[in-house]
Amino acid sequence: MLREYLHALLFIFIAEMGDKTQILAMMFATKYKMRQVLLGVFIGSLLNHGVAVLFGTFIGGMIPANVLQIIAGSAFIFFALWSLKEEDDEDEEESTRKLGPVLTVAAAFFIGELGDKTQLTAITLSVDAAHPFFILLGTVSGMLLTSGVGIIVGSKIGDKIPELLMKFIAYGLFLVFGSMKLYTSLPDRYVNAFTISGFVIFIVIVSAFLIKPLLEKKKKGEKSLYQKTAITLYEYMNQMKNNIENICLGEGTCGHCQGKNCIVGYTKDMIKEGIEQGAITSKIESDNHEIWAKKAFDHAKIIDSLKFTLMYLMDHYQDLQKREMTNAIRNSLEMALFEETLEFDGDIHAYLEHIKEKNPFIMEELKKGL
Repeated sequence: MLREYLHALLFIFIAEMGDKTQILAMMFATKYKMRQVLLGVFIGSLLNHGVAVLFGTFIGGMIPANVLQIIAGSAFIFFALWSLKEEDDEDEEESTRKLGPVLTVAAAFFIGELGDKTQLTAITLSVDAAHPFFILLGTVSGMLLTSGVGIIVGSKIGDKIPELLMKFIAYGLFLVFGSMKLYTSLPDRYVNAFTISGFVIFIVIVSAFLIKPLLEKKKKGEKSLYQKTAITLYEYMNQMKNNIENICLGEGTCGHCQGKNCIVGYTKDMIKEGIEQGAITSKIESDNHEIWAKKAFDHAKIIDSLKFTLMYLMDHYQDLQKREMTNAIRNSLEMALFEETLEFDGDIHAYLEHIKEKNPFIMEELKKGL
């Protein structure tokens, strides 16, 4: 029982490291409490994998044991190759936005895992299991563990995790286990120098085809989805908080902090609200600048912050919540630079041209990093 539980946990943990569902857990953790996210993961995974284990147990009693081993070995080879597949940035969150936090996460994970390699892994593990219930416990535990790792570790080093290394580890482990199952399960007449050579050639060719886009992306310096998500979720608001603190002139210059009577103080409050509430409701009003005393802020620091904000905004413009939060901070930085807010409709070139009319130097500085 324990062996089957640990076996299932290990395989799901391997399969999910760096997968879109782990990234999804990181995304939800920026909006909901961690316990709500993990409870949602538990419910969604239990339902999804429960269906998989029932199906695997049912077909397991109808197929001879050696055939099941061959199917399982072939499936693991397939999972190995699938591990090299480049993940797309999928957003299951939008369709479940109106549900409560736990049900939103549960629905996203249930839907996101339908037909995915994790569900197929659960089926594969359960077809010849003596204790299917422990397979289910293992797969669900694996989902909880990998989601927890994604949330905790991703917040610290997510942008530094080498995508290729994670994929190669999963690839290698699945390939080894799959090859071992096939070698021990196939009839002797099918295991010879010719078939082994053909198998190796097939694996090399398909692996090379799948690895090529990953190497090209790495060569171009593009960030992986895992890295982008880690930066998106955990670093942007905290980085902006640090940036604004650096822009602030401090009580040594201003005396007691003027709070909302200062554009920097106003922005601090906005960022604090964004971090704590997951949304920014404060809006810059066009006539508010009259109550904000002009101060000798370091414009270079403000420009750097605006550049960072625009990069984030362009990467996530289609996400309404992120767009609204980022635009609120963008407007406050514009107010500090130009004493007015500017429009941005997703066209960075039009936006830079508008800034050029205000200040050509600022436009050139922003253009360097975009």
